[in-house]
Amino acid sequence: MTHDLTTASDMMIGGQSVASQARFGVVNPATGKVFAEAPDCSREQLDMAMNAAEKAAASWRADENARRVAIRQAADTLLADQQDLAAVLSAEQGKPFKAACYEVAETARWMKAATDLELPRTVVQDDATAYADIRHRPLGVVAAITPWNFPLLLAGWKLGPALLAGNTVVLKPSPFTPLSTLRLGELLASVLPPGVVNVVSGGDELGAWMTSHPAVRKISFTGSVPTGKAVAAAAAPDLKRITLELGGNDAAIVLDDADPAAVERGLFWGAFINNGQICAGIKRIYVPEKLHDGIVEALAQRARSVRVGAGTEEGVQLGPIQNRPQFERVQGLVKEALAGGARAAAGGKAMDRPGYFFEPTILTGAAEGTRIVDEEQFGPAVPVIPYRDVDDAIERANNTKYGLSGSVWSPDIERAAEVASRLHSGTGFVNDHLALGPHLPFGGTKWSGVGVENGSWGLEEFTELQVIYRSRK
Repeated sequence: MTHDLTTASDMMIGGQSVASQARFGVVNPATGKVFAEAPDCSREQLDMAMNAAEKAAASWRADENARRVAIRQAADTLLADQQDLAAVLSAEQGKPFKAACYEVAETARWMKAATDLELPRTVVQDDATAYADIRHRPLGVVAAITPWNFPLLLAGWKLGPALLAGNTVVLKPSPFTPLSTLRLGELLASVLPPGVVNVVSGGDELGAWMTSHPAVRKISFTGSVPTGKAVAAAAAPDLKRITLELGGNDAAIVLDDADPAAVERGLFWGAFINNGQICAGIKRIYVPEKLHDGIVEALAQRARSVRVGAGTEEGVQLGPIQNRPQFERVQGLVKEALAGGARAAAGGKAMDRPGYFFEPTILTGAAEGTRIVDEEQFGPAVPVIPYRDVDDAIERANNTKYGLSGSVWSPDIERAAEVASRLHSGTGFVNDHLALGPHLPFGGTKWSGVGVENGSWGLEEFTELQVIYRSRK
């Protein structure tokens, strides 16, 4: 049955649909118009969700095998609803329907991948004095807060390991993209025990209530640096554990032996996938002076050929920017760069149509000191910057408060890997960017975050250690 895009699912609390008297509008970024409403969670309803999560915790943590089975069933349930769920996601987020279907599939894949992980029980002493082993225990209630660029996938990154570890979850999506996550909660409630996953929706005030709520023992947050700092401050008085995956200003460095024709496609999509709205996407491209013009023109040609439109349009590759504040930010950064002497080799302005559409933009002539170089633009515009030598490029790439990822491009893989190892980032890619997988730890340095997600490392972030010491004296 096709899901009604104009009617949001209710919140899911304790396995029951819960409506709210207060509601807020959800905008379709392809039109700039409100097309649906979502429930605005009250303080009392959040308390209900936290109580439900606490109540469900004891039985949920008791049987690891049952948890694995239930999480796999939950992933299968998402796949069975893929088309309808993707339609909701595309309408509220703006991404092409094909990309939305892919996000649903990846969400299921990430959740299933978590069930293949094991929490080790490590023996640290076994002698005449004592036997001691270390176990991983669930933390309790997890507050999971997700952003608007990948609402479902980043929920899956959190749900899989949090649930496998034996925690229960209260999940809050961005108010810009609540609908697909509310639908996710409805689907999960058909498989998981009541209270194991609770989904609430609302604005920044709800997020603040969640992060300071006494029931929460762990906060897993993906979003902006300013909000991440606020989350850390809210967690401190109660000593809540935190994982923060924040922004990035990823640099791609092209080495002097690279072929522009061989690297332009990877560079372009490393920067423009999801319309540039991805924390670990390429935000700056450093190229040798001798290759600068060739790479700029190759990227510009591709930018001019990409089809931009509403996610429902056939053959669309890039959709709109997701929301008006972000649209205005990208527009402002590009205008400021152009006013300062940069040139748009492609794009450079908003598209003349309703919605938040911006031309895929390749900038040249922008340098450090320009906001579009120094800050995270999070949109379809990227500066290409010439450099003198590799040491110069590395120094400039590292001269940022961010440190999520970076990439190096060259046919000499070992040389590129050595350069990548000098980047101050959580991940250094060679001849690729955004090669993410559930088996790879993902996290950043400096302002890009605290802790990691994915793999056994991400799973352990949802646990605390307990030593069981047996005296033999």
